[in-house]
Amino acid sequence: MESYGGDIETFDAAIIGAGQAGSPLARALAKAGWKTVIIERKDIGGTCVNVGCTPTKTMIASAKVAYLMRQAAEFGLPAPVFNVDMKKIVNRKRTLVESFRTGDKERLLRTANLTLLEGKARFIAMHTLAVKMKDGSDKVVEAEKIFINTGARASIPNFPGLNEIVFFDSTSIMELQEVPEHLIILGGGPIGIEFGQMFQRFGSIVTIVQRNSQLLPKEDADIAEEVKKIMEEDGIRILLNAEIRQIAQEKDGSILVKFITPTGDGELKGSHLMIAIGRVPETDDLNLSAAGISKDEKGFIKVNERLETGSAGVYALGEVTGEPAFTHISYDDYRIIQANLLNGGDRTTTDRILPYTIYIDPQLGRVGLTEKEAIAKNCNLKIAKMPMSYVARALEINEARGVIKVVVDANNGQILGCAVLGVEGGELMSLLQVAMMGKIHYSILRDAIFAHPTLAESLNNLFFYLK
Repeated sequence: MESYGGDIETFDAAIIGAGQAGSPLARALAKAGWKTVIIERKDIGGTCVNVGCTPTKTMIASAKVAYLMRQAAEFGLPAPVFNVDMKKIVNRKRTLVESFRTGDKERLLRTANLTLLEGKARFIAMHTLAVKMKDGSDKVVEAEKIFINTGARASIPNFPGLNEIVFFDSTSIMELQEVPEHLIILGGGPIGIEFGQMFQRFGSIVTIVQRNSQLLPKEDADIAEEVKKIMEEDGIRILLNAEIRQIAQEKDGSILVKFITPTGDGELKGSHLMIAIGRVPETDDLNLSAAGISKDEKGFIKVNERLETGSAGVYALGEVTGEPAFTHISYDDYRIIQANLLNGGDRTTTDRILPYTIYIDPQLGRVGLTEKEAIAKNCNLKIAKMPMSYVARALEINEARGVIKVVVDANNGQILGCAVLGVEGGELMSLLQVAMMGKIHYSILRDAIFAHPTLAESLNNLFFYLK
């Protein structure tokens, strides 16, 4: 074992990272009588509370209000004159984040058998961690079980010239105190399109540059095209199949982005640049090799279906494993560990249904298989597809953009997956997810009596378009 100064304390369990898997796991283990320590180097709550779900959706809510105010005349109301106050929007976001973070920390501190260490942990042996505390002191922690929940951060590409300019990622851009005149976003995934629409609604000119042939590459092409249509209707410029060649800062402070597409070279200038091309795991400083823990080529920790690493008694949870970067997946990882270690269960990550919502407006709710994934699995398929303009409730509230698409197993009539691009798409998707969980025949939804006028009653009509 590597020698290291500092006091040594032995625990039953040590958790690295107080995110949406680490914190509830720490409390559960401690309440079960395990002497537990949780180590957090930065902010309690992890990505979700501090730089992910909570702050972004808070700011997106402000952008939605701005959008509706501009649409007031369409509802027969005087169009209001208003200015976007980014300082107040940012302060509102900070206040909510601080409230959630403080609540999470207080729950940890008042849990018996649980010690919170605020510092940076690294392995010095398989079951031994060195902790550099925020106050500069050193501690050494030994534990029979160790759980890694360190999350991920924005990936910064090696584009020529990028390291010579000022740019933003999904964390730093939420601290902007002014509305960008022209925001260029590199990346057309969920983060890129959410921020793109948000800043467009705040008043920015927005250009999204995507190297792929479609936005949201994991989605079916027809759904991605509908998303693109909505973005463009909102005034956002989309550049597809664009490879970045050079980035530079001009003398006037503007950002110059040079790119190439199948039709030739191009360039554009903007006032601000945001990078939104994915995430990389927070594993660099953990010294995983000291514990014999393996990573994949991208740095994500390798685990089996029970979230066990190759080192006995060491587990990894959440997006540090390369699982989809969603809070609900991280939390379910916690539930798997809790069930198996505390309740004698045998839960795994195998075949769990994966839902998510992309918080553009209207939302994109997705669960289960896409059509292209189902085809790759050689499923016998039927597809039900219907535009949101056929939904009475959507028309009544003046948001009838989008489409509902459901993939059905033609052999047994069960729903394999869906995409709901429409008003409250995440909620309607969840209704279809419940049907998937119950393995019910699609005709049950087709023939059900739903309250009128609700979004749910769209399912009555949807399955009449099954082909």
